[in-house]
Amino acid sequence: MDNRFFGDLDRYLFHHGTHYELYEKMGAHIREINGVRGTHFVLWAPSARAVCVVSDGNGWTPWRDIMEKVDDSIWELFVPGMCEGVKYKFLVVRADGSEVYKIDPYEYGSEKRPANASIVTNLSTYEWGDGDYMKAKKDENYLEKPMAVYEVHLGSWKKDTEKWWDEDQFLDYRRLAHELCEYVQYMGYTHIEVMGICEYPFDPSWGYQVTGYFCPTARYGSPQDFMYFVDYMHQHGIGVILDWVPAHFPKDDFGLANFDGTPLYEYADPLRAEYPEWGTKAFDLGKKEVSNFLIASAFFWVNKYHIDALRADAVAAMLYCSFGRKEWRPNKDGGDWNLESFEFFRHLNSVLRSRTDAFIIAEDSSILAGVTKPAKDGGLGFGLKWDMGWMNETLSYIKKDPVYRKYHHYLMTHPTEYVFDEHYILVLSHDEVVYGKGSMYTKMPGNNMDKLGGLKCFYTMMMGHPGKKLLFMGQDFAQINEWYYKVSLDWHLCDDPGHRDVMDCYRALLHLYKERPVLHNDTSWQSFEWIESGDVQRSIFSFIRRNPWNYNDGLIFVCNMTPVQYESYGVGAPVDGKYKRIFSSYPGDDTLEVEAEKALCNGRPYRCTFTLRPFEAVIFEIPYHESTEAENKKKKSAISRAKREHKAAKNDFSHVPEVPVPEGLDGEVKPVRTTRKKTTRKSTASAKTSKTE
Repeated sequence: MDNRFFGDLDRYLFHHGTHYELYEKMGAHIREINGVRGTHFVLWAPSARAVCVVSDGNGWTPWRDIMEKVDDSIWELFVPGMCEGVKYKFLVVRADGSEVYKIDPYEYGSEKRPANASIVTNLSTYEWGDGDYMKAKKDENYLEKPMAVYEVHLGSWKKDTEKWWDEDQFLDYRRLAHELCEYVQYMGYTHIEVMGICEYPFDPSWGYQVTGYFCPTARYGSPQDFMYFVDYMHQHGIGVILDWVPAHFPKDDFGLANFDGTPLYEYADPLRAEYPEWGTKAFDLGKKEVSNFLIASAFFWVNKYHIDALRADAVAAMLYCSFGRKEWRPNKDGGDWNLESFEFFRHLNSVLRSRTDAFIIAEDSSILAGVTKPAKDGGLGFGLKWDMGWMNETLSYIKKDPVYRKYHHYLMTHPTEYVFDEHYILVLSHDEVVYGKGSMYTKMPGNNMDKLGGLKCFYTMMMGHPGKKLLFMGQDFAQINEWYYKVSLDWHLCDDPGHRDVMDCYRALLHLYKERPVLHNDTSWQSFEWIESGDVQRSIFSFIRRNPWNYNDGLIFVCNMTPVQYESYGVGAPVDGKYKRIFSSYPGDDTLEVEAEKALCNGRPYRCTFTLRPFEAVIFEIPYHESTEAENKKKKSAISRAKREHKAAKNDFSHVPEVPVPEGLDGEVKPVRTTRKKTTRKSTASAKTSKTE
């Protein structure tokens, strides 16, 4: 049996791309050997001629702590006495004889930029307090749960103005935990999505040109501070989604690029090696070790930091060989699909879903079908997909002057034709409020009153549209200025009655969304019905959100996208009785009850008549009727089907590689399972400004 820290089984699984806890062995780890405590270093650098560790522990003196090459590609070294907090780098003699200082690809901690040394870090000392949250989440079907996401850039959400001497004025992770959680809870969001906090050197990249795939950025504190951030959110019922960048990495000399003098993490093929538009390197997913690096990174954030979901950035860039390239290399079949990326995502999603309660969200603008279908059904296995079509079409619509909206009515109705083809999340993200695109407020035409009223109406229609929800920070109180990563949000606008009204409106919608199951159960096409999708001349949209078996607990949405008032507007109703208006985008409006009259309207047997004001959006509650026996059977059938589908997704091993482990290599790392067994989740468990996401 091999007694090295990175043993035979570790190497075997790593070279087969199935060492899912690779972060427990690669990098720097504090351990004890024969009673001597120190730090053990492991590095993958096949073509390096020599490697040594330089640190503030050895006075940054080269060739004092020389690593040993224990096989064709792995280097190891145990440094006695080296403790937590020591800063270090690897000095690599590359294939051509040149020397370069590299940070640890598997670093747990890092210096704050512009310094970039890796830091020996012990992650096992933090005591988690989110056990109840993690237990409650276990094996739940997230598709049936509300998900209203607040997308936030931690560095510009709010500034610490008391730090007058500090140019950054960043709030730290612990203060952010308290202040951000208080706001998110007040508003009614269920999750936060944290923009790029994996360590990165260049601020204008917003965290999307990563150098530390196992390290939270030091801009806001230590790794333990970020653990506290996630822990605090969980203890208060808020899920945490982390932006994750598996497509590319920057060219900085100290990072992954040309690591050992050869294209190690990137493609060697010059037609595939880079994304020219972004000035970054493309991961070579054809190498099992590179694929394993990224898969282990995903597992790391879930197991070590209790992250609930990852949002994979730039998925389309990975799926197309031609993405952003004037010249490109076709795949082996002569096509444009990057087949290696397909296999990578199927492997990653299958194994992550089967071994954890986390999932991955795809930021994908491709035309590929089946992004959220299980791998066994020919899909990629993602948990959710950003609905870029809905975003582009609806934003195009709201920019139109209301006079001309009747000519573009289809932009608001078309997304419902494909809304159940995937598991979607509707997104109004940071990408839509930068670089001259303007804020959500400035996208709206008209005067101040029209902008605010139109925005509230649009948000109401968004909340009624099938799909989970995501809104970028500041847009919930109608931020006027477009987002700029260096400055705080304009929180003073919340004292303005008009902007405060937008904030109160969106808050009411969020709480309604969480309280009403018909609004967050998005898996059945029967949960959405148009009442009137063709009222082109008046630019009014009306629809029903319902459960799949009857109209009980159902809601009617009516959204007027023009500044015209209609005194006796009639909307079709499915059943008789009194319809209670439970929401209006107009502030401080009293509750209204409308008795449905027997009259054919919009193809419905009943009609509700009321006054519909300029840019008003209203929501009516459909009267309750006793369920029939047939409806009860239909309900039981729908619930059983949802449970079966969720279980099938958790048991999808079709694209997890089967790697038979040779005799004599057991006992160090568990090999991948190819059949589902009951498990228990661990409790603890370059500078290119044109590319920002």
